[in-house]
Amino acid sequence: MANPKLDPKKLEEAASKLRAIAHPMRIAIIGLLEKQEQLNVTQIYEALKIEQASASHHLNILKTKGVLDSRRSGKNTYYFLKHEALSQMIECLNRCH
Repeated sequence: MANPKLDPKKLEEAASKLRAIAHPMRIAIIGLLEKQEQLNVTQIYEALKIEQASASHHLNILKTKGVLDSRRSGKNTYYFLKHEALSQMIECLNRCH
C-alpha cells in the first residue's frame, strides 16, 4: 500500500526543481539571489564572471522550472527566488559537504 503522504505530483515538481538547480552555475546564481534578493542579468553575469548569454540561459532554466521569478522595471528584468524552500535546500546542501 502506498504511503498516503507521498503525493506523486509534488514529488515530481520537487525533482524537477532539483534537476534545475543541479548545476554549479545555477547554484551560484541562487546563492547570489539569497544575498541580494533581486538582481538583473548584468549584475549576475558580472558577479559570476560569465558571458551574458550563459547567464540568460541559466536564468531561463531556473525561471521555467519555477525556481526564480522576474519583474520588469524599465529596460531591466530583475530576478528573485520564488520559494524560500530553495534557500533552505541550498543551506542544507552546504552543510552536507
